[in-house]
Amino acid sequence: MRPLLLRGGRVIDPSRGLDQSADLLIQDGKIASVGAGLGTPDGAEVRELHGAVVAPGLVDLHVHLREPGNEDVETIATGARAAAAGGFTAVCAMPNTDPVTDNQAAVGFIVRQSLRAGSARVHPIGAISVGQKGEQLAEFGELVGAGAVAVSDDGRPVVSSHLMRTALEYARTFGIPVADHCEEPTLASGGVMHEGLVATRLGLKGIPAAAEEIMVARDLLLAEMAGGRIHLCHMSTRGSVELIRRAKERGVQVTAEVTPHHFTLTDHACEGYDTNAKMNPPLREAADLAALRAGLKEGVIDCIASDHAPHAYDAKEAAFDDAPFGIIGLETAFGVAYTELVQGGVVTLPELLARMSTIPARAFRLAGGTLLPGAPADVVVLDIATPWTVDPARFRSKSRNSPFAGRSLSGRAVLTLVGGEIVHDADAARGR
Repeated sequence: MRPLLLRGGRVIDPSRGLDQSADLLIQDGKIASVGAGLGTPDGAEVRELHGAVVAPGLVDLHVHLREPGNEDVETIATGARAAAAGGFTAVCAMPNTDPVTDNQAAVGFIVRQSLRAGSARVHPIGAISVGQKGEQLAEFGELVGAGAVAVSDDGRPVVSSHLMRTALEYARTFGIPVADHCEEPTLASGGVMHEGLVATRLGLKGIPAAAEEIMVARDLLLAEMAGGRIHLCHMSTRGSVELIRRAKERGVQVTAEVTPHHFTLTDHACEGYDTNAKMNPPLREAADLAALRAGLKEGVIDCIASDHAPHAYDAKEAAFDDAPFGIIGLETAFGVAYTELVQGGVVTLPELLARMSTIPARAFRLAGGTLLPGAPADVVVLDIATPWTVDPARFRSKSRNSPFAGRSLSGRAVLTLVGGEIVHDADAARGR
């Protein structure tokens, strides 16, 4: 592997508060040095960056890659390529596949497919319960031994408080977090969007904010009792933000994520029965959006995750009631976050990068999230100056279900490296 010198960039490393004009040298798949005016080793490749941002590769704790079982809408390889194009060097794949990732063999399959893909790292998340049925705990030890970095029944809430308590206690033994989809199913049953004035006007059954908040409160109490680490997926309401704030003040071991669509769009996006605005949890109201942004700024919400959820075109073209929940997001996540949060004056660029790289890596104890010498060379180069328009037809993902189609954004990955290997090069893709 030739050494690679990234020269003349704005190097931002949230893991050590670094933000300066500098060069970055990569050798043998690792960060060799960071500093101004670095020399060029013999045989090194040199990339002139002209002030582009150099940062630790982005880390996404919540994606759905559909393999095995639904390879027509996404595979581990296409999802990993989409991740790399979005600036992500590592993603965590949820277990709601077919069959469910609830055993050692299923986890091993994902690890092997990720290695074959040779793109962004794909870390499996194992199921909390066998078959995600919420009845019998999966063998966490086997899952972790095979490569799982967390456990979750995402897509299905863990209804049994006893099972969730046991999961938190058991996961503590293996040093992994339990990630939960917070939804009280009897309140949410039959709902297709946020319960509010827009749903009433559209004649659609709503999902109240309380459906999320009841389970957030329960999970926090159980984590406090069990002493385990709880990770709360895709928070969407102002009540959830307040519950997490209070729990952190009490010392509960909790981390929480929010998606770009939840801090950017409201339930008004469902006007016209646009199924690309149908997701679970649903888009909420302006006051919820504001609370999520404030929670990110304050650190109550720890990180940003895409909840990348590919679906076939014809499935999303169904009536709103019948269409599946979820949108894709790997290739738009940074652009949406930079445009809405940094250009919108909510957070600084270093703060955004912390919430999309360093903090999620720490939350799940993953390699990456830092440019310290000796660390794996998982690096992204970002162009924050050139606007671009979202065109789903150009996505690396197999699916196209994005609510951001046609939107003008700023902030895009131009170079992504995993272990020092270039896995995405925007200039090469354009034929330059």
